[in-house]
Amino acid sequence: MLHDVEPQTLIDALAQELAKNPSMKMPEWAVFVKTGMHRERVPARTDWWYVRGASMLRTIALRGPVGVSRLRVKYGGRKNRGYAPDAYKEAGGKIIRTILQQLEKAKLVKQDTRGLHKGRVLTSDGHKLINSISKQVGA
Repeated sequence: MLHDVEPQTLIDALAQELAKNPSMKMPEWAVFVKTGMHRERVPARTDWWYVRGASMLRTIALRGPVGVSRLRVKYGGRKNRGYAPDAYKEAGGKIIRTILQQLEKAKLVKQDTRGLHKGRVLTSDGHKLINSISKQVGA
């Protein structure tokens, strides 16, 4: 069901659902920070915290187990260095760690080891949430 839905519409619907969750709160400092060294400005959307959380939830559903390092690479980007050639920079880790901790508190993800891979995976509540929202969006 997750693969049948347009990713952006699923992420927007998940973000609205996460904003209702009491354990998913945007910290005060999040208004003033960039999401990584490669960015020039703070995010333009006021609900960017929940959109990032929804995007991370979808990524964990598709790729899990996923750790902070992998997510930093996923959300990184190209840094404009003026006359010097552009360079790839990873995203900031504090935002990713904080959102993962909030998702754990909401009981949507948990830490797990599968084979040699260690990281966050979806819980049954996380699967239920994603499946219900993807059914609503897909209909």
